[in-house]
Amino acid sequence: MSLAPSLKWESLNLSEPVLKTIKENFKFKCMTPIQVESIKNFLEKKKDVAAEAVTGSGKTLAFLVPMLELILKRSDPLKKHEVGGLIISPTRELATQTSHVLAEFLNNIEGVTQMLTLGGNPIETDVKAFNKNGANIIVATPGRLEDLLTRKIPNFHLHKSLKSLEMLVLDEADKLLELGFEKPINTVLQYLPTQRRTGLFSATQTKQVAMLVKAGLRNPIMVIVKEKHCLNPKSNQIESISTPSALQNYYTICDADKKLAFLVTFLKKNGLNSKYMLFLSTCACVEYFSIILRSLIPEINLFSLHGKMNNKRYKIFELFWKAERGILICTDVMARGVDIPEVNWVIQYDPPNNASSFVHRAGRTARVGKSGSSLVMLMPNEDAYIHFIYSNQKVILELMPELEVENVDLIVEKVRKRQLKDRTIFDKANKAFVSYIQAYSKHECHLLLRIKDLEFGKLATGFGLLRLPKMPELKNKDTSDFIPVDIDFNSIKYQNNEREESRQKKLQNYMETGIWLGQTKHKKGLKQTVAWADAKQKKLERREKRKKKKELRKQMELEGKAKAKKKREQAFSQEELNDLAKDIALMKKLKNKKISKEQFDIEFGENV
Repeated sequence: MSLAPSLKWESLNLSEPVLKTIKENFKFKCMTPIQVESIKNFLEKKKDVAAEAVTGSGKTLAFLVPMLELILKRSDPLKKHEVGGLIISPTRELATQTSHVLAEFLNNIEGVTQMLTLGGNPIETDVKAFNKNGANIIVATPGRLEDLLTRKIPNFHLHKSLKSLEMLVLDEADKLLELGFEKPINTVLQYLPTQRRTGLFSATQTKQVAMLVKAGLRNPIMVIVKEKHCLNPKSNQIESISTPSALQNYYTICDADKKLAFLVTFLKKNGLNSKYMLFLSTCACVEYFSIILRSLIPEINLFSLHGKMNNKRYKIFELFWKAERGILICTDVMARGVDIPEVNWVIQYDPPNNASSFVHRAGRTARVGKSGSSLVMLMPNEDAYIHFIYSNQKVILELMPELEVENVDLIVEKVRKRQLKDRTIFDKANKAFVSYIQAYSKHECHLLLRIKDLEFGKLATGFGLLRLPKMPELKNKDTSDFIPVDIDFNSIKYQNNEREESRQKKLQNYMETGIWLGQTKHKKGLKQTVAWADAKQKKLERREKRKKKKELRKQMELEGKAKAKKKREQAFSQEELNDLAKDIALMKKLKNKKISKEQFDIEFGENV
């Protein structure tokens, strides 16, 4: 349909500086449906709004514009320490982004200030900043806001400042509840005046969200936007789509051992002056592949961010937000709500845990009518995901044009050499692989993405592992296509002198006494220590002995000299049975955290 007059920003009776910011700073010509419905209900009908809106639908302006209008049109202007607007966001990144957008408006508005307060930063800093500068709008994460309201701090009374509150916004409410913030939110609500406008914005309407609506909103208007709408500048028409109209969605089918080589080739050929977001499954994968990519492409401007980084997350997000080029390697902590300028490509190294996350991830590019591209990298056993994401999210994936991938063996060799130089990276490689397998086994799309279909050997090669870690998921799996490095793994040193010195002391003590320093309980008997080469030779001899026994038994059965076994006979020596019992005991100790992973590796004999 053609652009209706009611969708133009001029159709609203907005303050001059607000309208100026929308048209000149953001260059928006028309409102999206979520903006039309929310702003009119907030301002004209004076109603609370509970909105269900997909990512990229323009919800930030849907609550910032009415909030600013309510503050600007007060009969008595807000004083320095009177808070008229409160926005609660689930993550530091989303709160920071909202603060950035708000700052664009406040640059054109005199006498209205804001404060961004985030968990993880010293609370004293926030208290000092508010006492000194005040704030008319506060953007906060829920835990920090609860702390500021409930903690007894001398000469600080935020609850009194909130008596002037005009509007409360709960942004990404479903995410707030998913992250366990229900209690802090309910605590905050107790400190707020009942005479206020409240907006709740959510991507999904769960039972918990409905309960929050009932508790925090008064007779709200329900606004539901299931699809994104944007203005096509060529046709001057409003389009309804599942993902932004300027977004091209691609997929590639790539063997597990070739994925890293494909990624390196893609980044180099596509250009390092672009801006990328690379999504990985786990925090451990983010840490490991950040190190590896930096080694393989030294000239790349690389940032990494995941949910366990706490204080560093905010600084890294700020740096990438301001950067003109580079790649941000991250988990799904960056998949929702965050609007980063000029992201050219979103690369999903693995399919996300659920279908909606695919759209959230892809929606980090092609924002606000700009063009962008998304690529999901699938392994051959994951090809059914292409049809699944279409039927579930109405997203059409196009096959990525073929790339002449860099030499896979050379890439793997470089990764392995990097691990051999520093045990820290060797540890991170194993941790990343284990975390990936465990995450894959818990995938919500487990009927399509089945762990039993993984090619574990190729996957380990793609991670550049030096050896396969001991884990239950690999038991009885075919890993014959993985070739481990034949070295004494105890010889790999930490580059950090302090860590290496500590490891050497523990290793030396273990070789002499059979006890790893720091162990909580001593073993009943000391394990005889032998040289690595001798231990390896004994293992090979035992393997050869078992092989000869099997061949002899088979030959006797063929000649009729022996009956086929109905039950498996014991083919292990007492020494082997003792070793097996010790291995099981060690695994239990590791599981119960009675020994360290490093000690387990040495004692379990992974180095033979």
